[in-house]
Amino acid sequence: MASALVLTTACTSEKQDVQPANNWSVDRFADIEVLRYEVPAFEQLSLQQKTLVYYLTEAALWGRDILWDQNCKYNLAIRNLCEAVYQNYQGDKADPQWKAFEQYMKQIWFANGIHHHYSNAKFQPGFTQEWFDSQLSALPEELAVELSAKCNGLEGIDAAMFDSTCLRIKTNQADGVDLIQTSANNYYGEGVTQQEVENYYAKLKNPKDQTPVMFGLNSKMVKENGKLVEKTYKVGGLYGAAIGKIVENLELAAPYAENVQQKKVIADLIQYYRRGDLKDFDTYSIDWVKDLQSKVDFINGFIESYGDPLGLRGAWEGMVNFKDSANTARTEIVSANAQWFEDHSPIDDRFRKPVVKGVTAKVITAAILAGDSYPSTPIGINLPNSNWIRAQHGSKSVSIDNITAAYDAAAAGNGFGEEFMWSDEEVQRAKQYAHYVDNIHTDLHECLGHGSGQLLPGVDPDALKAYGSTLEEARADIFALYYMADPKLVELGVMPNTEAYKAGYYQQMMNGLMTQLVRIIPGDNLEEAHMRNRALIAYWTLERAKQDEGTPALEFARKDGKTYVRINDYDKLRQYFGELLGELQRIKSEGDFEAGRKLVETYGVKVDPELHAEVLARYKKLNIAPYKGFVNPRYELVKDAEGNIMDVKIIYGSETYPEQMLRYGRQYSAL
Repeated sequence: MASALVLTTACTSEKQDVQPANNWSVDRFADIEVLRYEVPAFEQLSLQQKTLVYYLTEAALWGRDILWDQNCKYNLAIRNLCEAVYQNYQGDKADPQWKAFEQYMKQIWFANGIHHHYSNAKFQPGFTQEWFDSQLSALPEELAVELSAKCNGLEGIDAAMFDSTCLRIKTNQADGVDLIQTSANNYYGEGVTQQEVENYYAKLKNPKDQTPVMFGLNSKMVKENGKLVEKTYKVGGLYGAAIGKIVENLELAAPYAENVQQKKVIADLIQYYRRGDLKDFDTYSIDWVKDLQSKVDFINGFIESYGDPLGLRGAWEGMVNFKDSANTARTEIVSANAQWFEDHSPIDDRFRKPVVKGVTAKVITAAILAGDSYPSTPIGINLPNSNWIRAQHGSKSVSIDNITAAYDAAAAGNGFGEEFMWSDEEVQRAKQYAHYVDNIHTDLHECLGHGSGQLLPGVDPDALKAYGSTLEEARADIFALYYMADPKLVELGVMPNTEAYKAGYYQQMMNGLMTQLVRIIPGDNLEEAHMRNRALIAYWTLERAKQDEGTPALEFARKDGKTYVRINDYDKLRQYFGELLGELQRIKSEGDFEAGRKLVETYGVKVDPELHAEVLARYKKLNIAPYKGFVNPRYELVKDAEGNIMDVKIIYGSETYPEQMLRYGRQYSAL
């Protein structure tokens, strides 16, 4: 998988309508804080580059409805109904029913649907169905007719919203059940089963194919006359109206491409969207990897497969960015030494790449977030996901500096470290080094971790099935952790000294063992791939530390009636990370499904209810939101009297979170 998610150290509060904590905050509700981000140096771009950013941004925003529909077939209808109520409500806004509805509206906006963006659990409205129905009945007649037409033929909307047993989880990862039948997402049609899908693709795959496409990436699987059929996302196909708008804006962007290679990348993407051929997507991906000279860059398409329980189908995602030249030196040093890291990795020689090709990395400034990257966004990206393209052509890795800066600014002085770290030594080390080592971790995870190692000949890239996403994130994370402590980083001038890495080790173990638990409801297991990954690493390491004689390198410790993580031996901890990296690479390289399944189910799923309750109680006192996301800036073309583009203006703070969501609903709805 390609993205590294920010590890927000924060808490849930029962208070509603909490005022923003600082000038980076825009809104606060439930377990969410919405922030703004700045786009430094946009004004320094040339007019050509600014115009390119503008049209690529428009292309990104037009994909919004695709993701909403992918997440659940009821999402667009529910959004339309709720937005109509939100904009036409004439009652008392102090009414608890309205307050609960307002929170629900903001939650589904943030999640791009009725399921939580991270836990995948369905939101339960705090308002009654009777109240909601009464608001629908009070809508203007013309609007009611329009909404009825949009929802025509879609039964079950009431159950989708109000029945807690219906569509319970968006993407189910539980062991031993049909993952398609028990998931609420819209990647598969009615009656399609997991076994049928696995059999379908098993017949298509050729073990001798050295350049396989990523089967299922841009289609929905349905049943027609009892047979499985793929409905391809393309112009004239499924989601064709929205994709047509994306293509229209890509065509407007093409004349402003910075060079011939970038123009070819845009043309490749347009052809892929027109034909829906996955070979075209591979062509686009290869040309995109080769585009190293452009300052402006973008992601647009069906990319990450976290949302599909089988890890096949890609969620629609968009992001426009430009290179942060001043901060890219660090990532360039890391990528330039990729072969050294590969050669010294603690893995079997059979799994090692003899020659590392095309590893490039840079720090970027995000200009727009869209689709699966909005409002919640990754802090690092490594693409493409195709294993053979990585091996033969390389990959591009990015760290998103202005997003990280916004997270850090919003979290300053929140009291988290003082509450959860074992001693003042860990607190002070975090204050001194945490931001720095977090960036190094992202660089190593994205730039080298995902691109390291190789599959043995004939191994199916999808052999790990539903566990593939978790195991791949764990492999990239443990690669980063292992090398963070290597003196080579100090030698290269990337790490300031041989002590700084300890801040990263402590944060990773504390988060995996304890603090990420604030993100789930009591009684639930871990479901999301990144959460499972962090727990897998931490709890495997905790178990491994118990096997040595004497004081364990890692343990839980009690102080003043509270539970803490204590690291007693950082060197030995690194040794354990090396052992786990070797095993995770073996599992991937050999396609050892059973070993991967056992590792995830043993260490990455179950939650200690007593520890969970303690963590929640301690977080509650801090009153910090565990999830954060963003509103986008606005871009406007400045034209002269003849219609010539003279400038592109960036505008901050011109709209609230609800205003931006409502505008996107009016301006970028094609489905």
